[in-house]
Amino acid sequence: MDHLIFEVGLALVLIAAAGLLSAKLRFSVVPFYILIGMAVGPHAMKIWHLDFRFIESQPFIEFMGRIGILFLLFYLGLEFSVGRLIKSGKSIAVGGSIYIGINFTLGLIFGFASGFPAAEALIIAGITTISSSAIVAKVLVDLKRTANPETEMILGIIMFEDVFLAVYISILSGLVLSDSSSIGGVIVSALVALGFMLIVIILGRKATPLLNKVLKIRSNELFSLVIFGALFLVAGFSETIHVAEAIGALLVGLVLAETEHAKRIEHLILPFRDFFGAVFFFSFGLSIDPLALGGEAVWLALIAVVLTLFGNFLAGMLAGRSAGLSPKASANIGLTIVSRGEFSIIMANMGKAGGLLPLLQPFAALYVLILAILGPLLTKESKHVFRLLDKIFKFKDPRKKKEEPKVLQKEG
Repeated sequence: MDHLIFEVGLALVLIAAAGLLSAKLRFSVVPFYILIGMAVGPHAMKIWHLDFRFIESQPFIEFMGRIGILFLLFYLGLEFSVGRLIKSGKSIAVGGSIYIGINFTLGLIFGFASGFPAAEALIIAGITTISSSAIVAKVLVDLKRTANPETEMILGIIMFEDVFLAVYISILSGLVLSDSSSIGGVIVSALVALGFMLIVIILGRKATPLLNKVLKIRSNELFSLVIFGALFLVAGFSETIHVAEAIGALLVGLVLAETEHAKRIEHLILPFRDFFGAVFFFSFGLSIDPLALGGEAVWLALIAVVLTLFGNFLAGMLAGRSAGLSPKASANIGLTIVSRGEFSIIMANMGKAGGLLPLLQPFAALYVLILAILGPLLTKESKHVFRLLDKIFKFKDPRKKKEEPKVLQKEG
């Protein structure tokens, strides 16, 4: 561990340089963090003949990246609230079902149509269905869209995806990894994930008066310890019961957003969110081997990207319509959650552990890289994308139909 500090320092300088470049070019910073990580990752020496391998520090950088996911989702929860989420419960269930149904079906059809065996097709469907909660959180906060009407649906879909992921991983672990996985076990996994979320939300809201008293701490040091302790404890516990640690962090944020100390917590978390969030995207880039991004994987990834863009936009429009949102807000849903990331890589690694076709790894890496770069750009330019598509398809606003009779009555 002699060079750990030096390697971490080098990584932070590279991350800062990428951030400065993105600011100068006025582009989303996420793609730059990922690309710089990929450029100096473990395989970079073969390309540049320079020793940027981060041999000793890579596990530590990856751990810092995991912390970054927690802060990103925790802060997003703080910007939202449990009350808003509960009010949108029914529309979120409908929207989440629409999103999962469309994207999973397209992924499964794509896997079989590409000639993959059943197990590989199921892995591909998982890779193409689950969006990146970390990238979505980063983009929503950076673009200041946390108060937008469609954000309720976006957060709801992220949580809905996690319940689906818990069930799906339970099924695939039995099929791919040859573990015993009964129908009862799958049902239990789903109920545990859903029950945990509901319990935290309900108890958290009931406990708001108590939390207000407990958090009346003058010392910033003690206040930080209490908040960080709650965040890591709940996120870590959620992981032990097969609920993503990022969702646990989101739930803590949602609960604390109801307290009178929410603004103080936001001020405390902000620098940690930005610092560790940047490290997460850099560490994500380190995991991608640029030398493996070629051959048949390129065409498969490009086709999958097109299908995902279509599926996400369609799902966003339908989910938004079911919730009574405008076509523009509905388009924002599909364009915001198009990014793929950490969960897709988990699915690919499961295929590798199960001894499935090695093509899954480069396909997943390239697919994730393209959408991790394209997603934030589409979200930022969602207004222009919607205007362009609206000229072609002439989207109708369902709310105007409800308003028309009232206007006629006034005129009469």
